[in-house]
Amino acid sequence: MPHKIKYAVCSLFAAIAANLNLNAEDTLPNLVVFLTDDMGRAESSVYGSDEVATPTMDMLAGKGMVFDEAYVASPSCCPNRYSLLTGLMPARHGAHPNHSQVKSGTEFLLPILQERGYEVASFGKVAHGRRETPGIDFISNPPVEMSKNVDTWFAAREREGPVCLLVGDRRPHVAWSQESTYDPGEVTLPAYLVDTPETRSHWARYLTDITGMDEEMGRIYTIAEREFGENFLFLFTSDHGGQWARGKWNLYETGTRIPLIVTWAGQIEGGTRTNAWVSWVDMIPTLIDAAGAKVPSGIDGKSFLPVLRGQRETHRDKLFTTHTGDGVMNIFPIRSVRIGKYKFIHNLRSDAYFTNHSDRLRKDGAGAYWDSWDEAAKSDPAAAALIRSYYTREEFELFDLDADPMEYDNLARNPEYRDVMTRLQGELAAWAESQGDTLLPHRDPYLTNEPIPDLRP
Repeated sequence: MPHKIKYAVCSLFAAIAANLNLNAEDTLPNLVVFLTDDMGRAESSVYGSDEVATPTMDMLAGKGMVFDEAYVASPSCCPNRYSLLTGLMPARHGAHPNHSQVKSGTEFLLPILQERGYEVASFGKVAHGRRETPGIDFISNPPVEMSKNVDTWFAAREREGPVCLLVGDRRPHVAWSQESTYDPGEVTLPAYLVDTPETRSHWARYLTDITGMDEEMGRIYTIAEREFGENFLFLFTSDHGGQWARGKWNLYETGTRIPLIVTWAGQIEGGTRTNAWVSWVDMIPTLIDAAGAKVPSGIDGKSFLPVLRGQRETHRDKLFTTHTGDGVMNIFPIRSVRIGKYKFIHNLRSDAYFTNHSDRLRKDGAGAYWDSWDEAAKSDPAAAALIRSYYTREEFELFDLDADPMEYDNLARNPEYRDVMTRLQGELAAWAESQGDTLLPHRDPYLTNEPIPDLRP
């Protein structure tokens, strides 16, 4: 082929390739992630509550896919949010205790979206402590009135191209709203709480914040429709369960199983539900995949985009969750694995008390109801037993989640389940070793042969 013709052909193909790439960038989906802080899965109409108003969640469920088996990597803000941003489980990114930092050299995932042409903007609480995070172009830290700040940002925005919008509402993190829109006398308390007027008042305030969060999410969704038309993927989830006795800081389902709803016009069939198992480490790999970029190898997270598009019904066949502790309030390392209907929990320091900010600080709008629990336990054996099961745990716990979804019947000592115990215990130990997990508490725990310390200032 003559040189000039060859050059012209090569130039033509290069121009076609460049044009295709330009068109691809023009049609890349905008990505919107809305995070709520400390919201239990059951406290929403989408997941079965008939008394909590969450109309935005209802709308999202009608437009997209609801996940019934979504889990966190860790039921504590810092380690789980770093798992979101790195696609790594806590032992690998290093920020295992709450309020800690990742290991030096840890790679984050958002720069991959930047390289793809996305402008990444963060509003409210996305990274724990609202720290600077690699891969974010714009940060607005206030975790309130995010919709107003998002509006302001769009009004002043100069760049063109796809957007990745990350929004984190602080609600229903404590302290809960002073004023309640729910009647404390009418709310239904979970069975794992002691039923006192103080508990009911705090629960009503907690539900009020959930409804307030849902309203703010509705405003963010409206902005996304205005700015992007139908060309956006919207993902809603919570960073773990609420700050209650079996929620945050626990590896029970009420702490680790969270809401997840994803919408994407033309890509996700509306009004669908899935039992596919997914983890928080999978969230941003899925967004990267949706953006047409390559998900890094060697991370714990993997894309569940085929589930969203109805191409697959399953994603994971094992789920691991971890917790180490939170400052001086919670020093109780725990690991768990779920395979099939069975879940195995290893309480690594069963010789120590389980405590957290709620029972140690007992602040209004957080854990002030604990005083009423102690008073109730003086005359109510059931209340005393509930409190005892909160502070002290057996080393091994095994649950059949089909028969016992609330995890009240520990099968670990039942000889009929010895083979199940051995298998899951081996799976968890092998996984922890592969993660480089030391399985150690972050500081000396509070041993059960001594009184529980009073940590109130």
